[in-house]
Amino acid sequence: MTIRVARIDADALDAHAPALGAILLDCVAGGASVSFMADLTRERAEAFWRAKARPIGDDAIRLLVAEADGEMLGTVTVARAGADNQPHRGDVAKMLVHSRARRRGIARLLMEAAEHEARAMGLSVLVLDTVTGSAAESLYVGLGWQRVGEIPDFALYPDGALCPTTFFYKRIA
Repeated sequence: MTIRVARIDADALDAHAPALGAILLDCVAGGASVSFMADLTRERAEAFWRAKARPIGDDAIRLLVAEADGEMLGTVTVARAGADNQPHRGDVAKMLVHSRARRRGIARLLMEAAEHEARAMGLSVLVLDTVTGSAAESLYVGLGWQRVGEIPDFALYPDGALCPTTFFYKRIA
């Protein structure tokens, strides 16, 4: 199976919203703390992605997806920081891989593509956060990200339990 990472533009987002929504639903159902609670519906998951059309069209966000054999397996976004004094900084978010596609190097491919896109956007520093102790945390360390620190009780898991979050940064230029 050949995995391909591609950028989704604003015009194509509506057609991809069901597949992106399915990935988001799968991750939340698996307990991932990615901004949503266990009661996330398919409609809301798809609406979340459709709402990204304007920022994508304005080039404030780049949305990348990993696909194989016509099936979407994962996604990640890179967003400009947006502040006047931070034109060089971006945020990596919603790095999600469907549970049936994990342990195949998809997350690594998505993160490498995210860094490439960030450079193309003129960014030189990226920031992200993840649940402390998650598999993603070791992935980021392995890719050269620098751990900044942990905030206890930063967010909630989908079941409502509190979870700690670790922040990372990486210079890419």
